[in-house]
Amino acid sequence: MSELIPWMGKEMNKMRRDIDRLFNRCWADIGADLFMKDVSGGISIETLMTEEAFMITAVLPGINPESLDISVTDDKLTIKGSKKEVSVEGTGYYQRVERKLSSFSRTIPLPFRARIDEIKATLNRGRLSIVVPKWKPQKARCIKIETG
Repeated sequence: MSELIPWMGKEMNKMRRDIDRLFNRCWADIGADLFMKDVSGGISIETLMTEEAFMITAVLPGINPESLDISVTDDKLTIKGSKKEVSVEGTGYYQRVERKLSSFSRTIPLPFRARIDEIKATLNRGRLSIVVPKWKPQKARCIKIETG
């Protein structure tokens, strides 16, 4: 049985190289960056924390505000959206029309308890900015005791 181990190792390595070559050829045509972007959620974000708020910025070129959905739970903010593209090539008798619908979703954990009612989002020239204000605990109040 010990004689089979080196043989299996060589064959397994050859098979692994063959599979790697196959996938590299397949993804070379569509672009590995495009594939990885879709796998990671589809949008890149930048975050900034200040004393008062947590700010999230995402670049979403060509997205209409109507196709965006932002939802918040106690500790997560989710950005969802879709984009439709239509391209027409050619003139005259032959034309090629391609329609593409892509969707994306990204969930961002909030590092603190937020004031959900005061979250603001703006979309300006393809740049989505979200400001999530921090929840501040109220100061202690003295309560008078009434005697009856």
